[in-house]
Amino acid sequence: MNYIETLGKQAAAVRREISTASTNQKNMALNEIADMLTANVEKIVAANDRDMEAAKASGMSPSLQDRLRLDEKRIYGMAEGVRAIIELEDPVGRIESGSIRPNGLRIAKTRVPLGVIGIIYEARPNVTVDAAALCLKAGNAVILRGGKEAFHSNQCLVEVMRKALKKSGMPENIIQLVEDTSRESAAAMMKLNGYLDVLIPRGGQGLIRSVVENATVPVIETGTGNCHIYVDEYADLDMAAEIVYNAKTSRPSVCNAAEGVLVHQAVAEKFLPMMKQKLDAKSVLLYGDQETAGILGSSVLPADDEIYATEFLDYKMSVKIVPDIEAAIAHIERFGTRHSEAIVTDSLKNAEYFTSNVDAAAVYVNASTRFTDGGEFGFGAEIGISTQKLHARGPMGIHELTTVKYIVNGNGQIR
Repeated sequence: MNYIETLGKQAAAVRREISTASTNQKNMALNEIADMLTANVEKIVAANDRDMEAAKASGMSPSLQDRLRLDEKRIYGMAEGVRAIIELEDPVGRIESGSIRPNGLRIAKTRVPLGVIGIIYEARPNVTVDAAALCLKAGNAVILRGGKEAFHSNQCLVEVMRKALKKSGMPENIIQLVEDTSRESAAAMMKLNGYLDVLIPRGGQGLIRSVVENATVPVIETGTGNCHIYVDEYADLDMAAEIVYNAKTSRPSVCNAAEGVLVHQAVAEKFLPMMKQKLDAKSVLLYGDQETAGILGSSVLPADDEIYATEFLDYKMSVKIVPDIEAAIAHIERFGTRHSEAIVTDSLKNAEYFTSNVDAAAVYVNASTRFTDGGEFGFGAEIGISTQKLHARGPMGIHELTTVKYIVNGNGQIR
C-alpha cells in the first residue's frame, strides 16, 4: 500500500465517527482549533518565515508572496473564521423535504456528509485552516495537499489542528496533510478511488485543468477568475472608478479580483482618465485596444486575445471600449471564466439584462467583484469558488460539503 493510499485508508477509518458526531462535538473541536491557533502564533509565523525566505529566494512575485504570508493578524483572522463556522447552522441531519406516498411510505430528503474530501491547492496556507474547519463542521474527513511553497506553514497548521482534535476527544485523522508535495502525490490523489468521495482543486488554471483532465475520482471544479467590470453608458462614473480600483487593487492575487474593464464608448473619453488616475496610485499596468490607447496614450500596452483571456493575479488589467451592452456581454462570454462579473449602471433595464444574460457564478450590479467570498456571503469561510453547474456553484460553504440521503419509513410495504 502506497503513502497516499495509507492516508486514504486512515481517513476512511474515521469517516463514520465524524459523520455521526453531534453538532456540539464538532463545535467543541472547532473551538479548540481556534484556541490552539492563537496559542501558537509565534510557532506558525516561524514556520511561515521559512516558506517566505524560500519564496523570495526563488523570485516569487510580490502578489503571490502576499498569498503565502502569515502574520499575527492573519492567524487571528483564521481563528476568527473558525469561530464563525461554529456559529453556522449544522446542515447534517437537516430534513430538506418530505412526502407521504399513497402506499403510506414516508420519504424524507436529508442532508448527510460527503464522506472523505481531498483538496489540492497551492501557496495559500489560509486554505489549510478554512478547508479543514469547513469539512469538519459538515461531518467530513479531509486530506489536504498543499503546494511545496507553503509546506512548512501547512505542516505546522495541521499539526496544531490535529493536537486540537485529540484534545477535544476526536480522531486526529479527521484532518491529514499530504507531506509529499511531488507531482506523483497529486496524481495518486486524483486516482484514490474507494477512499476519496470527492476531490476539490483550488489554485491556478494549470492545476485545475490537470485535476479535471486526469482524476478518476469525482471532482468539484473551482475556477480561475478572469473577472470583468462593465461600465455602462448610464453609470455613475465616480462610483465606477471606485469599484474598478477596489476590484483590481485591494488584493490583486485572488480569484475574485477584476482583470478586465469594458467601457461603453459614450463615456470612455471621460471615464478612462478618471480610472487611470486612481489605478496609477498602485502602478497598475494597462493593456488596451487602439481606442483606449488613443485616449490614455502610450502607457497603454497593446491587448490581443491572449491578454484578454489572462488572469493576471497582479497589478495588471485589460481594457476594451465597447459600442453597447451586447458587445460587453459577448466579450465576457468569450473570455470570462464564469466566476464573477459586474455592471456599473443606473439603468434598471440594463442591470436586469446584464444579470439575466451573463453566465457566471456571481453577477454584480454596482458593486465590486471582490465580494465573491464565503465569508462575505455569510458562509463563515469557503472551500473554494465553484464555476461549474453540477452540485455546487459559487462560494462553497458547509452546505455544499454535504449531499442528500433519502430515508424511507414504511410498515411492511412491498412492491
